[in-house]
Amino acid sequence: MIAVQDLLRLKELAQLVLDHRLGQLRAAAHQLERSEGQLQAIKAAAAPAELPPVAAGLVEINYGRWADIRRAELNGVIARQRAGLMAERAEATTAFGRLQALRGLADRTKVR
Repeated sequence: MIAVQDLLRLKELAQLVLDHRLGQLRAAAHQLERSEGQLQAIKAAAAPAELPPVAAGLVEINYGRWADIRRAELNGVIARQRAGLMAERAEATTAFGRLQALRGLADRTKVR
């Protein structure tokens, strides 16, 4: 049978693991939010300043070409970040479940 002190130590370690996983989850969510903000900034680009029509057209074409490439890159990054966020959420959920199980065991052990 596990000693009460061992169980309490396991519970402390499980809390540390949960805190770490929650930190990882927050960091992943922040990175995803940042990338989505970059994508929105590309979509909301300002129109060219007062330029002659030909120059304005060239600027628009060049920006459009760059924006298409950058949007494709960001979409790939966002997809990977969303997958990473889901994985971090699953890890945090598992860590939370372990902590809850250990808390339950510790509570039952204290009652006896």
